Amino acid sequence: MKYPKKIVILIILFCSLCKAYGLSDSTQHRPQNNIDPKILTAAIAVPAGVYVGGISFLSFIWYKDHQRVPLHFYNDNAGYLQMDKMGHAFGAYFESYACYNWLRKAGVSKNKALIYGGSAGFLMQLPIEIFDGLYEGWGFSWGDVMANTAGSAFMVGQELLFDRQIIRHKMSFSKSEYFEQANGYLGSNVFESFFYDYNSHTHWFSANAGNFMMRETLPPWLNIAVGYSANGMFGEFKNRTYYRGVRLPEVQRTRQFLLSLDIDWEKIPTHSRFLKTLFKGLNFVKMPFPALEINSQGKFKGYWLYF
Repeated sequence: MKYPKKIVILIILFCSLCKAYGLSDSTQHRPQNNIDPKILTAAIAVPAGVYVGGISFLSFIWYKDHQRVPLHFYNDNAGYLQMDKMGHAFGAYFESYACYNWLRKAGVSKNKALIYGGSAGFLMQLPIEIFDGLYEGWGFSWGDVMANTAGSAFMVGQELLFDRQIIRHKMSFSKSEYFEQANGYLGSNVFESFFYDYNSHTHWFSANAGNFMMRETLPPWLNIAVGYSANGMFGEFKNRTYYRGVRLPEVQRTRQFLLSLDIDWEKIPTHSRFLKTLFKGLNFVKMPFPALEINSQGKFKGYWLYF
């Protein structure tokens, strides 16, 4: 099973950036070239420090039981019904967005911030792909590189076209219905299932509802979100029959396409510095709301609350 190890670095970076991203109470960028050295130093030092720590973790802990081999390649484009690729795109999108906005708050010009910050997601993920290609049991994946590129490009493209993110890539997690039946294959607890169980992830693209209808009536923070998830996965390309001597359920691997409501937290006014920082972080997480689903089996479902 190919575990989504890159999300370990992403979570650490997410917490660090959300904390430091709130250094300024202002929601506006500083005037161009009016550099704030403290914010600029933090914008460079914190991601770099976290990233070096994450790479060290992979080098000395994650790969320690794997033999070093010549660079080799691995085609996992069909794996987990592309949920792994959605995770790569989300990670690159978040990293690029956070680093770009941090540089802009420090007073770096938009073009330079897009070059150095906007490309951060791609650049931060690439060495991890190279590591994968140098160890037995893994492999350099061009599909992962393309997903990383797409995530960064999605963020940069919106800034170039609209000067803001009119569509946000968000993620949600809920323990899957298969967790208890997997005999540990999808993790031994809920925390591990977040890392090991792609059935529990949903990726969303969330945009302001007022862009589509009733602009003057709907609250400015209300969003519409379309989501993608997959279920019934007990293996990367096809389902395993047994794990640790226990027979796994025979289920059909299914794609899910969803429609739901969401919240743009940064549209909620507040004077609290803490809440501003919290809202910036929450804007990468899809909030629970009723949802409609149509799946690859042709079935239509409704949920009173989907997360």
